[in-house]
Amino acid sequence: MKKKIIRITTVPISLMGLLQGQSKFMGQFYDVVGISSDDSKLAKVGEKEAIRVIPVEMTRKITPLKDLAALIALWRIFKKEKPFIVHSHTPKAGTLGMMAAKLARVPHRLHTVAGLPLVEAKGFKRRLLNMVEWITYSCSTMIYPNSIGLKKIILDHSFTRPEKLKVIGHGSSNGIDTSYFDPQLNDVSELAQLRNRLKISCDDFVFVFVGRIVGDKGINELIVAFRKILEEYQNVQLLLVGNLEKELDPLMPETEEFIRTSDKIKWDGWVDDVRPYFGISDCLAFPSYREGFPNVVMQAGAMELYSIVTDINGCNEIIEEGINGTIVTPKDPTALYVAMKQVLIDRDKLARTKPICRQLIKDRFERQFIWNELLKEYRKLEGSV
Repeated sequence: MKKKIIRITTVPISLMGLLQGQSKFMGQFYDVVGISSDDSKLAKVGEKEAIRVIPVEMTRKITPLKDLAALIALWRIFKKEKPFIVHSHTPKAGTLGMMAAKLARVPHRLHTVAGLPLVEAKGFKRRLLNMVEWITYSCSTMIYPNSIGLKKIILDHSFTRPEKLKVIGHGSSNGIDTSYFDPQLNDVSELAQLRNRLKISCDDFVFVFVGRIVGDKGINELIVAFRKILEEYQNVQLLLVGNLEKELDPLMPETEEFIRTSDKIKWDGWVDDVRPYFGISDCLAFPSYREGFPNVVMQAGAMELYSIVTDINGCNEIIEEGINGTIVTPKDPTALYVAMKQVLIDRDKLARTKPICRQLIKDRFERQFIWNELLKEYRKLEGSV
């Protein structure tokens, strides 16, 4: 009889997107149960990952009454299901999941840290987030930061003891499926149609950003840098792929106005398949303030794109300066502009780096490697019960 593992995330998109395929893989060895909010979307995750799912309503914001209800619901589920591991991802699911698992006396309580919102918080919010993080780690038996940089931040803040921390493989929560993110799979005629729809000519150099269109992703700085680029170059476009999130982290009004009105910016919202967008682009611009281990940078590399990223954890572990990308100071539009201009000047170098960008991702972050490393962790725990 297989031992039971419960995987928990705040929203289903994390189980289906950020951890795509991982639960299905683990289902070969364990009885895997997925918990998240949004019943209808979670049911689709269950079908795709071939696992049993249980809906528990959770919010990404701080909502005391709803959080208490979720905590009780999780405790009841864990008492009934009796898993030998509860493994949580995402901040809210981590806090509620680890507390409930400890109260239910689950023997192995694992939490993966894929980012720390507190890095950019200040004042009371920062103190509150620090406390929440400490509670999560104190209720866990093992913490898996998905980058070396995150591990250092956790230790610097004394959230937990060093022996409770481990980075899986070379980092990343789920790695990259390079057989899927492969530029050879893009259809040339479909790329031409996409260019035509977005009114991007073959002569245009395209910088692409993929992610949430919010302040913390460095969009304000990206627009400042890009506007400066436009003062010197004509055949340049900025392609934005992602949703605007005004409620959580709004852009500066002038930034949003320029995005909506400039004919040099193409904004296509959220898409399920980003590969064609990488296929019509020349360079990733990803000036985020904070990350865990950004999938976008790995995806772009696998699609043979050179990347301009900020010097933050995760990004600076994927990019090797001058080899597969350029690393710039966070929140510095001038440094970003200089890096973007250098890429435009030395386009021959960009062409030469394409196969290198892909090979670096294949060597260090192939998805199957990450899954096998995590499986080793589970099997070690299984032997200790």
